[in-house]
Amino acid sequence: MNRLDDKVALITGGARGQGAAEAELFVNAGAQVVITDVLDAEGEATAERLGAACDFVHHDVGAESEWQRVVDDVVARHGRLDVLVNNAGIFRTVGLIETSMELWEQMLTVNQTGVFLGMRTAAPAMQANGSGSIINISSIAGLGSASIAHAYGATKWAVRGMTKSAAVELGPSGIRVNSVHPGIIETAMLEEFGEFREMLAGQIPLGRTAEADEVGKLVLFLASDDSSYCTGHEFVVDGAMTS
Repeated sequence: MNRLDDKVALITGGARGQGAAEAELFVNAGAQVVITDVLDAEGEATAERLGAACDFVHHDVGAESEWQRVVDDVVARHGRLDVLVNNAGIFRTVGLIETSMELWEQMLTVNQTGVFLGMRTAAPAMQANGSGSIINISSIAGLGSASIAHAYGATKWAVRGMTKSAAVELGPSGIRVNSVHPGIIETAMLEEFGEFREMLAGQIPLGRTAEADEVGKLVLFLASDDSSYCTGHEFVVDGAMTS
């Protein structure tokens, strides 16, 4: 039996990078997966590559009305929702003084409000099953200073706190909620580091950046029943960068 047999998972930001890696691992572990994104062409290509067990749905995670549509679609397709991975996020290397209101609001909408809406909308579907796992992708920027990315760091700290509150509230319904805190991962987002990329990579005790599936394997563990008593906590994948 595969680790995710009979489970239905929704992964936001699943068109490429870390979300696509998570989707592939989930499909290989036996899950039915729905990936969502605003990148339609890439999302459709990823779903086609992963086969019949994966569907793509267009989805702006910052739009309240779209969340109910997406969750209703998942339940209509598969009869249930067992796992939500709030993976969608954006990153900009902009410090405090240079952060505009436009950028601040954009970061909050995608990185923080998207997670809030996802948990709020998915929880009733999971309560109907009497169980579920929500995995919120935060960052090591949600564990310490993010001086080169002020707004991003603020949202990732918020995700960490929201995760803990939701874990306590939803625990009696059998729903687990955890946050994952990746370090420097080889995805398209890494290009945003620009001149800081080599400097940050040099601070990793393991001496290398991580591949997306190295984060995905931890997310898979948290989605599965192997982590049945893990909830309300931070799981770090950073090569000891924050140790």
